[in-house]
Amino acid sequence: MKYQSQKVALAYFACAMALFAAQVLFGLLVGYIYVAPNFLAELVPFNVARMIHTNALIVWLLLGFFGASYYLIPEETERELHSPKLAYIQLILLMVGASGAVVGYLFGIHEGREFLEQPLWVKLGIIVAALIFLYNVSMTVLQGRKTVITNVLLLGLWGIALFFLFALYNPANLTVDKIYWWYVVHIWVEGVWELVMASVLAFMMLKLTGVDREVVDKWLYVIVALALFTGLLGTGHHYYWIGTPGYWQWIGSVFSALEILPFFAMVMFTFIMVWKGRREHPNKAALLWALGCSVLAFFGAGVWGFMHTLAPMNYYTHGTQVTAAHGHLAFFGAYVSMNLAIITYAMPYLLGRKPYNQVLNMASFWLMSSGMAFMTFTLTFAGVVQTHLQRVLGQGYMDVQDQLALFYWMRLGSGVVVVLGALLFIYATFVPRREVITNVVSAPAE
Repeated sequence: MKYQSQKVALAYFACAMALFAAQVLFGLLVGYIYVAPNFLAELVPFNVARMIHTNALIVWLLLGFFGASYYLIPEETERELHSPKLAYIQLILLMVGASGAVVGYLFGIHEGREFLEQPLWVKLGIIVAALIFLYNVSMTVLQGRKTVITNVLLLGLWGIALFFLFALYNPANLTVDKIYWWYVVHIWVEGVWELVMASVLAFMMLKLTGVDREVVDKWLYVIVALALFTGLLGTGHHYYWIGTPGYWQWIGSVFSALEILPFFAMVMFTFIMVWKGRREHPNKAALLWALGCSVLAFFGAGVWGFMHTLAPMNYYTHGTQVTAAHGHLAFFGAYVSMNLAIITYAMPYLLGRKPYNQVLNMASFWLMSSGMAFMTFTLTFAGVVQTHLQRVLGQGYMDVQDQLALFYWMRLGSGVVVVLGALLFIYATFVPRREVITNVVSAPAE
C-alpha cells in the first residue's frame, strides 16, 4: 500500500462484506419461501424479505464502488485522499441509513416503489453521503495526476449521484412514475455503473498484467462510448408496455440489442490484456475474479439480456422468471464479481500481507459462479415454461406457479451453493492463513 489514506477502503470493504452476507442469506430465505410460502409469513413477509435482499445488494455494491474508489484514486492521482475523515463520516451515514431502512422494512415503513423503497429521510441521507463522497474524490483528482481511469470513474460516480435524484420524484401518474423510475434503476446498472466497472477493471489490468497505460486507455474509451451510446437509449426496452408511444418499441429494441457490445468489449479487453501482459502477478485469485467478471457479465447482462429484449419477444417474457434469470446473472457477473475482484486484489495490501488463502478464494469463485450459472439455467427453463403456460395458453398465474415447484427447489439448491461460496470468500479474504512454523527454538528460562 503506497498511501496511508487508502486504509479508508478497508472499512468500506468490511461493511460491504457484512451486507453481502446479509444479502445472500435473505436471498436464500426468499428462495425457501418460494417452495414453502407460509414460512415466516407473519414475522418476515415475502415482500419484506425480498426488499431487504435487493436493497442490501444495492447498498453493498455501492459501498464496494466507494471502497474501490478510495483505494485506486490515491494511486492514480499519486497523492493522499483529500479528507479521510470525510470518508469515514460518509460511511457512518450510509450504514446508519441502511440499518434504519431495514428496521423500517421489518415494521412496514417503506415507500413501496421497487428498489427505491427507502423512506425519504434515508434517501436524503444517501444524497448527503454522495455529496461528501463526490467532493472528496473530485478534490483529490483535481489536485493530483489526471488519468483516463480517474476521469471515467468520476464520470460514472457523478452519474450515479445525479440519476439517483430521480428517486425523489414520485408522480401520481403511473406511466410518468415508471418513466423516471427507470432513470434510476436502468441507467444506473446499464449505464453509469458500467463506467465504474470498466475503470476498476482497467486499473486491475494495469496492476495485474503490466500492460502499457496507453493501451488500457484506448480500450477504456471504446468501452465507455459503447456503454453510453447503447445504455441511455436502451432504457426504451422498459417503455414497451407502460403506456408510452409506440416508437419506443423500435428505439428500445435497436439500442438495447446493442447493449451486448460494451460487455463483449470488456471480455476482449481483459483477455487481450492478460495475453499481452508481461507480469506474473502473485495474486492469481484477483486475476481469476477479473476475468470471470467480464465473462459472466457478458453472458448475464449481454446474452441473457438480449434473449428477451426485442419487443416481439418481450411481449411474452416480461415479468416472468426469464427476467429473474437475466437479473441474477447480470448483477453477479458485472458488479458482484467486480467488487469481489478489487477486494481480492486490495486486501493483501490493506492488511500488509502477501496474497493469502488463494486456493479458498478461487474455490469460492467456482462455487458462486457455478451456483449462479445453475440458478440462471433453472430460472430460464422455469421462465420458458411459465411463458408458454401463462402467456400463450392463458392459464392462471397461481396455477402455473404450482407447476414450477421443481424449478424453485432446484433454484433453492443452487442458492445454498452461492451462500456457501460467499461465506467462504469472506473467510478467505479477511482471515489470514496460518503459517506452519518450523525450527522453533525454545526461549531460555527466566
